[in-house]
Amino acid sequence: MSEQSIALVTGANKGIGYEIAAGLGGLGWRVGVGARDAGRRESAVEKLRAAGVDAFGVPLDVTDDASVAAAARLVEERAGRLDALVNNAAVTGGMPQDPTTVDLSAVRAAVETNVIGVIRVTNAMLPLLRRSASARIVNMSSSVGSLTRQSTSTDLAVIGPLSAAYSPSKTFLNAVTLQYAKQLRDTTILINAACPGYVATDLNGFRGVRTPEQGAAIAIRLATLSDGGPTGAFFEDAGVVPW
Repeated sequence: MSEQSIALVTGANKGIGYEIAAGLGGLGWRVGVGARDAGRRESAVEKLRAAGVDAFGVPLDVTDDASVAAAARLVEERAGRLDALVNNAAVTGGMPQDPTTVDLSAVRAAVETNVIGVIRVTNAMLPLLRRSASARIVNMSSSVGSLTRQSTSTDLAVIGPLSAAYSPSKTFLNAVTLQYAKQLRDTTILINAACPGYVATDLNGFRGVRTPEQGAAIAIRLATLSDGGPTGAFFEDAGVVPW
């Protein structure tokens, strides 16, 4: 197997995911660009390669068992192992999400991608991560999933709009991240949740105030943690995010 570090980033064809792939590639990593849309995936790979990144496309729909299993086989064939998995793919589920009137399909969509999709991909990639001497898993969460902030702040810039699907799905993801950290605590695999901040992406209609490159920085930092680094924690650029 190659000594070059290998990463897989889900939802990497655009936005924060693309910048995570570009950032890791700039550090010399080989990066699998996970994405559902073939055209966007290959365009992203071409753009990354033009920038000098050793990138390869990984067809990947995190909501589909067969797609995820095929992606794991492809990564094994192309790289032999994984040193970092960044679970970045996410959806809002659709807006508005007022709790008293929310369409339940929005809740199901958010949980299916943002939580179950992360579990599905992580479990499929774990055999490859276990082949690494120092594997890292980064779950892209959001500070709007912080129960502490939701219950102590009224600042919409901090807690976001009313959300019965997206925000709770990130709270759910944080809880799942802790459970993985507990199970993997006797291994060399470190797993953490990351908040990119309020980034201008199509997920929020480009209303965010940060660039995708800025949002990618925390994921890159957690994907490249040194041995003995934190695990089972929640971070943003400024430090630890309260649960």
